[in-house]
Amino acid sequence: MVATEPTLDLMFPQDLISAEVVKQLPPGLTLRPLASTDYKRGHLSVLSVLSVVNDLGEDAWVAQFDVMRGLSKTYYSLVIVDQATDKIVGVGTVFIEHKFLRGFGSVGHIEDIAVDKSQQGKKLGMRIIQALTHISESCGCYKTILNCNDSNITFYEKCGYTKKEVEMVRYTPERSHSPKL
Repeated sequence: MVATEPTLDLMFPQDLISAEVVKQLPPGLTLRPLASTDYKRGHLSVLSVLSVVNDLGEDAWVAQFDVMRGLSKTYYSLVIVDQATDKIVGVGTVFIEHKFLRGFGSVGHIEDIAVDKSQQGKKLGMRIIQALTHISESCGCYKTILNCNDSNITFYEKCGYTKKEVEMVRYTPERSHSPKL
């Protein structure tokens, strides 16, 4: 297992991350939980490969981190960090939905998988999916699901996922102000 700096304020305990997945990373990269200081390491920059990112500043980012961490046993965001530059090069999250179905079972939802363009092709996305799936299964989820566009189906099949059903979406009309946390 990769040692983490004792000063990092992590979203969840490091030991939830699979040691087997960590061993498969290329040299010089670390896989760990998101830390409260990761705004400065480029967390939002990596997420921007997925969609528009509205950077509301470090204070707002830290407030969101605190909200997510405060929802115990719900959010598990992790990052891959390039040790040479101390910059984030990969990100992903699994959140746990607690249900009334299946004897009050839980479902893991994988979201926001992103790898910096300069690091793509090194199987970092696969390692993120493997680590998040491990967390979901370790938390007792009876299934782990994710949504993707058609062009990514083959990638997720290589990660052990199967295409099932169809996603529907409805976007909320734009607001003139941000929701309050």
